[in-house]
Amino acid sequence: MSEAVWVVLCNCPDRQTAGRLAELAVKGRLAACVNRLSGVGSVYRWQGAIEQAEEFTLLFKTTAARYPELESFLVREHPHEVPEIIAWPIERGSSAYLDWVRSETDGGALA
Repeated sequence: MSEAVWVVLCNCPDRQTAGRLAELAVKGRLAACVNRLSGVGSVYRWQGAIEQAEEFTLLFKTTAARYPELESFLVREHPHEVPEIIAWPIERGSSAYLDWVRSETDGGALA
């Protein structure tokens, strides 16, 4: 069976952080592709207060094997004390695309 491909979501506080994290993850082969969505409004409770923020959502396409490295990278490089990192497996998709994700995340080290 082929390696599972995952989508990993991470919100960032600004465009610069989102761009830097996306580029470094692709350069390091932690993700084959990262989509950057802008203008995402978030409402959440943090340290007892209701907060509202405009954020930039990143959607990383990676493999189950690369996920631990991607998560460690995001925790280390993200400016938030507790960054939002959520991952889920892709149930179905174009086999050509999923194979491409696998090939682009095969090996490599963070540049």
